[in-house]
Amino acid sequence: MDGRAPRTSRPEDRALNTPLAESLSVVLLVAVLAWAVVRPFGWPEAVLAVPAAAVAVASGAISLDHAREEAARLGPVVGFLAAVLVLAHFCDVEGLFRACGAWMARWAGGRPVRLLTAVFALASAITAVLSLDATIVLLTPVVFATAARTGVRPRPHVYACTHLSNTASLLLPVSNLTNLLAFAASGLSFTRFAALMALPWLVAIGAEYLVFRRFFARDLAAAAPPATPAERPELPLFALVTVACTLAGFVLTSAVGVDPAWAALAGALVLAVRALVRRRATPMSVVRAAAPSFLAFVLALGIVVRAVVDNGLADALGHVLPGGSGLPALLGIAALAAVLANLINNLPAVLVLLPLTAPAGPGAVLAVLLGVNIGPNLTYAGSLATLLWRRIVHQHEHGVDLKEFTRLGLLAVPAALVPAVVALWGSLQVL
Repeated sequence: MDGRAPRTSRPEDRALNTPLAESLSVVLLVAVLAWAVVRPFGWPEAVLAVPAAAVAVASGAISLDHAREEAARLGPVVGFLAAVLVLAHFCDVEGLFRACGAWMARWAGGRPVRLLTAVFALASAITAVLSLDATIVLLTPVVFATAARTGVRPRPHVYACTHLSNTASLLLPVSNLTNLLAFAASGLSFTRFAALMALPWLVAIGAEYLVFRRFFARDLAAAAPPATPAERPELPLFALVTVACTLAGFVLTSAVGVDPAWAALAGALVLAVRALVRRRATPMSVVRAAAPSFLAFVLALGIVVRAVVDNGLADALGHVLPGGSGLPALLGIAALAAVLANLINNLPAVLVLLPLTAPAGPGAVLAVLLGVNIGPNLTYAGSLATLLWRRIVHQHEHGVDLKEFTRLGLLAVPAALVPAVVALWGSLQVL
């Protein structure tokens, strides 16, 4: 995957470099993110994002060449997202997530704290291996069902899914779209990337767990009714083997310089074709599993953000971004990345920050990654995963309180981000 982020364009390259263009690009971005958060009438995010991108191009806020360049750069990212969504969907069709839910219910035995521990363990593993989208799209409904079956309050466990889809996506280059971009910019091998991020990953997850135990103490202390015997569905070995082979394919393709999206596509095709042959899916259901409207939103958002970048954002960030790779610099870079992720979404944030930090070495790039992966737990608009999670929660008629979400984020983000950056700095010294 081409991990190069947008260049700071020269004045002569810009179709319209005026205060009007700057204002228009910012207004379009704010409108797109606000629509994505509110989603009036339940309409998809792309309903406003696609016209906003068209307005940015038509008005000259971004040149047509730059819009095409941005679409080409995000193409592999969107392709990878589509493949992983299909792969995760057909893992669900095979019964993988149902088996996970049954395991959680049996292990928890109706005890809320044990169920939270099980959710943390399972969500962290699924996010790392199948990417954060699987945790959001498929594990979250399973957690709802498991909480209902065991009689425990669902709030802590459902919130854990969205937090861990971000925080637990630090481990592997394929765990998150932001990771893929940072991986290409860092110059690290697949295994060295994982080795450097292993300790920050563990530290951040542990910090989140402690915050959850305290924040949801009342829910976790509530007595649950006697649990009914948990079902024991058959373990879907075919799906497990396919996922394992796909993960091995990620390592192999990265080692030979091939885009990891091809490994994801191969795994998705294996499970999709199997479902089609067994008449457990239709061609249209395969298309729907790829969430085309959400993919259009990602592309349109990237073009709108590129318009903001072309009109001065990258230049402004260059003046405030800390230099070097010492601990103070890494903390500053991660904090700035976290703030930017909540302002313009984490995928655009990483695209903006990578070219500014890559010259300082892999430490600075990975600090950006910590900021854009942990930081989005503060707001709905911080990451695409959180937007997906909010949609699924509403589909299950479970309310999400904005104030509660924000209060939890204000506690969890600094508690996880600061020690994770310290752990990254330590890993860089040792490894």
